[in-house]
Amino acid sequence: QVQLVESGGGLVQAGGSLRLSCAASGRTFSLYVMAWFRQAPGKEREFVAVISRNGGSTIYADSVKGRFTIARDNARNTVDLQMNSLKPEDTAVYYCAAGFGVSLKYNDYRYWGQGTQVTVSS
Repeated sequence: QVQLVESGGGLVQAGGSLRLSCAASGRTFSLYVMAWFRQAPGKEREFVAVISRNGGSTIYADSVKGRFTIARDNARNTVDLQMNSLKPEDTAVYYCAAGFGVSLKYNDYRYWGQGTQVTVSS
């Protein structure tokens, strides 16, 4: 089992940057595939990015490709999401998730953080 805690959200102007971080408890962090999802008001939770266990493979949603970067540090049990060139449509609650296989579907992830709000003003 793993517990996840996100941090780093906030209010930023369009074009700005934010860095989200997810800290995981437990000694088995490196066994999990880690992902970021987001959910805007009135919308379904959507995939943002995923990173493999050793960090060697990443996948991004088309909407964030080239602007967001996911990275993990297995020694520190953290996974970060660097978000650049933010747009108002990036406004959402961002969630960190842990699972056992690389997937773009939120149902495939077993463990979730509480979420952190990101608001991008125009």
